Amino acid sequence: MRQALLIIDVQPCFSPPQWLVEGIRSLIGKLPSVATVERHDETRTPFQRQLGWHPAADDESLIAADRIFIKHGYVPSMDTIDYLEGLSLDRVLVCGLQTETCCLAAGFALFDAGFQPTLQTDLTVGSPLDRSGGLGVRLWEHHFKHTLTMSELRSFLPSS
Repeated sequence: MRQALLIIDVQPCFSPPQWLVEGIRSLIGKLPSVATVERHDETRTPFQRQLGWHPAADDESLIAADRIFIKHGYVPSMDTIDYLEGLSLDRVLVCGLQTETCCLAAGFALFDAGFQPTLQTDLTVGSPLDRSGGLGVRLWEHHFKHTLTMSELRSFLPSS
């Protein structure tokens, strides 16, 4: 199965837990990887005006993915989707921050592009409303069906 890992917004300004960073890093080099970094540009996404907060304007990924794409707002950029399409994948594994918002938005973008989005349930963290990510996992299963855990993923990875 041709698959890649899409890492959503694992960056300093969102203070990801160390277990999440380490878990994602353990997959780097085992399959193609792409990371998004959310940056603030009020002219593109009105975070400050509408929500009263915003991500950093100059953050970097904490994960050394094969490719890193900047995004503004919740959804991965079209450049990210185009790059993934160029890899001729069967599915895209999604992990990272904000299971019920940014990860879910990535799932919709991937689904609309014809991919099989698959959530790595034990490599996501939810928003402050539900840090467990449980709400996001339930929404993901409702909309996209496919989820995996690290132990299930290991059966698809080449042994190291």
